[in-house]
Parts: sequence; structure tokens; C-alpha cells
Amino acid sequence: MKILIIEDEQPAARRLTKLLQEHCPQGEIVEIIESVESAVKWLRNFSPPDLIFMDIQLADGLSFDIFSQVDVMAPVIFTTAFDQYSLRAFKVNSVDYLLKPIDPEELKPALEKFSRHFSRNEVFDRSGIEKMLQELVQQRAFKQRFLVKNGQQLSYVPVNEVAYFFSEDGIAFVQCHQGKKHIIEYTLDQLEGLLNPGNFFRINRQVIVSPEAIQKISPWFNSRLKLEIQPSGDVNLVVSRERVNDFKQWLDR
Repeated sequence: MKILIIEDEQPAARRLTKLLQEHCPQGEIVEIIESVESAVKWLRNFSPPDLIFMDIQLADGLSFDIFSQVDVMAPVIFTTAFDQYSLRAFKVNSVDYLLKPIDPEELKPALEKFSRHFSRNEVFDRSGIEKMLQELVQQRAFKQRFLVKNGQQLSYVPVNEVAYFFSEDGIAFVQCHQGKKHIIEYTLDQLEGLLNPGNFFRINRQVIVSPEAIQKISPWFNSRLKLEIQPSGDVNLVVSRERVNDFKQWLDR
């Protein structure tokens, strides 16, 4: 059985690979793909796998973008951090889902469900998947404010006051438009899942920026882009080369 994994979080991909080796020894992982763009290219150029594990939120967008660009001719088990109540609709038509971090006790029945359908050579019904995913994203409540500490006092920063987030020496900070900076108890990877992707973009491993903070965009070495933002700070403001096209599309909405 050939298995394709579409997952942009390396720890999650490694965990899933390990669990599949333990619980599905007959499975062969043919590829691990990190983005919508790469998934579309792979599905266009290779024969369909027997099963796909697909994260809902990927590095360059949401997985329903894959369905809108290419026919997905294989059953899908979605992996996601979305809450269980929102995902009840996925328990239909050989579509399933697993909440991250994936529990081995949940993986087993999902694989058994796939085996039941696969053994009867049932056609995977993809109708309505894009609609379900879009509705799911619309239902999702993005973070509205962040709790911060000022000395011994607690306060909060509304998300519309955030210019950008950045990481320094393993510590994440929120930089406000008015110039104040605060430590927050999240990683940038966690923030990507909490922020509205229409309002924030991760330009590299260290920085997530809002469009309102961007003052100037200039070409940079190796087909990258250099940003000038306000308020300025000692952070890496170069858009990584693999993110340049997505960054341009994000700005051009």
C-alpha cells in the first residue's frame, strides 16, 4: 500500500511516519510533501497513492486549495489541530480525520476504515470536500488578543495592534505598532495556527509580519525580497526565497 503524507510540520511528519511503521507495516511512504504547490505538482506527475494523509493547514495555504487545482484520486485522512466538534462532517464517504498530536489509538480505526472501503474498491467520493473545508475555516475563531506581562501586572495586546511577531534566542516577541514590545508564551509555529492568514504572513523562520507594518519592499540577493517595516527593529526582514511567490500573492489579495 502506497501512502503519501502532506504535512508541513516536520515533528508531526516524523511522528506519523513512526506510527505508520508500527501500525501499518505493509504501507510504503512514497513521499512527504510540505506545501500546496508541491502537493499539486506531485499529484499531477505521479500515479495516485492508495492513501493520503493530509494536514489541513499547510505552509503556503489550506489543503482545499489542492482539491481546487487537481483531482485527488485517492482516499484522504486529514490530520489537523481543529477541534473535534467542527470536524464531524469528515466522518463520511471514506474521508476521515485525526487530531494532532496523533493518538495511536485513533490511527488504528482510521486505517481499518480505509481498509474496509479499499477492499471493496469503492470510489472515493470527493464531492463537497472543498465546501466542508471552507466552512471549517470560516467557523474557526482566530486569536483576537494576547496576554502579556508588564512587571507584576498582566495586560493584553489586541491583535489589530500587532505590527509583527519575531523570535530571538528561542523567545517569541510581539511588536506593537506604537513601539511597545512584549514577550509572549507561544512559538512562531504555534502563532501560524492561531493567526488569521489574511492578516499575517511568515516571511522566514524568525518573523511573522502584518501588511500594515510594511513600508517598503526591495529586491534582494538570490531572488529574495528585503522589507522595511515600522516600527523598525533588529530582526531578519528578508523574505526567504521559497516564500517570495506566496508573499506576493498574499499582498495582492
